[in-house]
Amino acid sequence: MEKTLQIWETQIATVSDFFWTYILIAVLILLGLLFSVKTGFVQLRYFREMFRLLGDKAMVSSDGKKGLSSFQAFCISAASRVGTGNLAGVATAIAAGGPGAVFWMWIIAFFGAASSFVESTLAQIYKVHDKDGFRGGPAYYIQKGLHMRWLGVLFAIIITFCFGLVFNSVQSNTISIAFNEAFGMSRFSVGIVLVVLTGLVIFGGVKRIAHVSQVIVPIMATIYLLLAIFIVILNITEVPAVLSLIVKSAFGVEEVVGGGIGAAIMMGIKRGLFSNEAGMGSAPNAAATAAVTHPVKQGLIQTLGVFVDTILICSATAFIILLSGDYAATELTGIQLTQFALSEHIGSWATIFIAISIFLFAFSSIIGNYYYGETNIEFIKNSKAMLFIYRMAVLAMVIFGAVVNLSIVWTLADLFMGIMAFINLIVIFLLGKIAYKALKDYQKQREDDKDPVFYADSISGLEGIECWESKPTTENTKQSI
Repeated sequence: MEKTLQIWETQIATVSDFFWTYILIAVLILLGLLFSVKTGFVQLRYFREMFRLLGDKAMVSSDGKKGLSSFQAFCISAASRVGTGNLAGVATAIAAGGPGAVFWMWIIAFFGAASSFVESTLAQIYKVHDKDGFRGGPAYYIQKGLHMRWLGVLFAIIITFCFGLVFNSVQSNTISIAFNEAFGMSRFSVGIVLVVLTGLVIFGGVKRIAHVSQVIVPIMATIYLLLAIFIVILNITEVPAVLSLIVKSAFGVEEVVGGGIGAAIMMGIKRGLFSNEAGMGSAPNAAATAAVTHPVKQGLIQTLGVFVDTILICSATAFIILLSGDYAATELTGIQLTQFALSEHIGSWATIFIAISIFLFAFSSIIGNYYYGETNIEFIKNSKAMLFIYRMAVLAMVIFGAVVNLSIVWTLADLFMGIMAFINLIVIFLLGKIAYKALKDYQKQREDDKDPVFYADSISGLEGIECWESKPTTENTKQSI
């Protein structure tokens, strides 16, 4: 059995590396650059606006239903984003690609933020009603914007398998390793505990997921960032040298660990995308749940999520590792490298702290990932039986991930993440002009000192809109974009 798994892993890794090396990295960077230019670098121009929008209240629809607020939708997507990629993924990237991988994480986050804006704005425009308020995502804008339901169904199947099953096995894998390292608990026992806790949340619906995420995400991110800032302050004189090392290693000027500039680029972009999910097509599923007055509001909120995830939390882990004196001398990787590095700074209790942190980070990711699968199953067919089978499969993969070898789950995650991102990036490239026009409409209203409001006919020729009303009679005299 073990030998068979190793053969599968080798074959999957070969296909995944070829796809990433020759296709996906170029698409990610080129389209991220294109979206940045087309939106006038929205990730920079509207940075202050993003924080202002976090306080927006949820609208109440005409049928009396109240959707999720901008902050709650932000927390669902952050719950999925902020997970093992921020602690274990960064460590894996540095171990395999050297310090330069951190630089390429920053690059993919900067350009990917524009991709995230486009995909999340489209998710809002094409969202649909459901029992909890709204839902949507790539499958929905593929069907409504491109009139290609078959491709929407294919994407829905891939994201359900990728996030609900494969990515959740990555999360439980990292939790079980961290707890085994810190407390000596058997990985199977950790898996059982995770299954029970996950079941309690996912059988409660999207609003329970939002409420749990709303509590866990801000608290865990704040504590972790404060610890990282404390470590940076203690080692402030070494920070310029670390920044120089990151940049030099990114371009092969100085090699410490890893396989050269190619490994730095590939690992930085792979682990960066796994962490921030920009352009992958996952965050739009959370963005669609928000009840806002204009789609661009949630597009900006999700753009902020990319920065929080990579520029803040991933960088925090990178500095913790790189500021530790002996990180390059160890053969550790993944979460064990992060635990080792933090122990170098604050003592042996760091192993326990990281175990608890990774539990909170990764558990919130499990429930966020689960929701992405649920909303896409409902796209394929609104069936209670299918949903129940999916929930049981999620719990089974949580157990599987807790006990299986680390490398095979990361290999599977890389392959399916790449396929998802490729499909979604091509789709949002084709539909991008709609997001650009929505941004133009938002910008004009903000310049007129208004709280922007979007209508189904704010963009001329827009079809397939379900959740946005037409302009009031007095507004219809104004020309659509």
